[in-house]
Amino acid sequence: MDDNHLGDFLRTRRAGLRPEDVGMASYGARRVAGLRREEVAVLAAVNADYYTRLEQGRERNPSPKVVDALSRALRLDEDARAHLYRLAGATPNDGLSVHTAEHVSPSLRQLMDGYPGTPAFVMSRTLDLLAVNPLADALYAPFEPADNLARMTFLDPAGRAFYTDWDRAAQATVANLREASGFDPDNPRLRELVRTLTERSPDFTRLWNAHTVRGKTRDAKHLLHPDVGPLSLTYQAFDVRDAPGQQLVIYHAEPGSPSAQSLDLLGSLHATRRSSDPRPGHRPHR
Repeated sequence: MDDNHLGDFLRTRRAGLRPEDVGMASYGARRVAGLRREEVAVLAAVNADYYTRLEQGRERNPSPKVVDALSRALRLDEDARAHLYRLAGATPNDGLSVHTAEHVSPSLRQLMDGYPGTPAFVMSRTLDLLAVNPLADALYAPFEPADNLARMTFLDPAGRAFYTDWDRAAQATVANLREASGFDPDNPRLRELVRTLTERSPDFTRLWNAHTVRGKTRDAKHLLHPDVGPLSLTYQAFDVRDAPGQQLVIYHAEPGSPSAQSLDLLGSLHATRRSSDPRPGHRPHR
């Protein structure tokens, strides 16, 4: 990971826009895809030389007013706009640490265990699984180990079979990590994870360089579990207020659906295995 995070993000988002996307006429041959720097400067009403310095990393702390103007000029959605503010160091100081707490509180673990019929887990900004309930443990049993959603998606052989729409899952995973980089670009865990993934996965490298940003809130997941077959689930993600950076993620199947029946079966199979015939190296309930 290089150090010009703000400039890289601006340059990539500029390259993804065409003049017609922002209501501008296109003049002359274009050597590269996307808008010219001068066109972004016009749209944001900033000096073109100043914008160039931002992309080159010679200016790194634009004012909130400039960040807001650039967000509009580059047509950023809410997640990407918040990411730009963080990269620019313009996020209001809310007194919260950017570092994710690794310890999951006993009360949160108890809450997760209160959802016996649906998978629930706590993860960090870097997508490390910090704690899982028994059904989430069963859901991710194909992975060895089930430790980090990005590593599981790109480097574990089980990933491409488990996620039936692997391309979509991969894009969302990288977009979540990009959001994490805006909170704490120098996080050693994030740097280690990105370095490993870029060294071993060309797919990850391609998606990482696209600079797409997305927070985890709510979405559908289509999975293929070796024990119970296809699963169509939705999830909701909730910020843990007393542990900044942690998210509680709860999966849900439509009541009465085949996926709900499959989750019930998965829970039964998992409970039987844990009580009667523990497998060597079986993951403990975290």
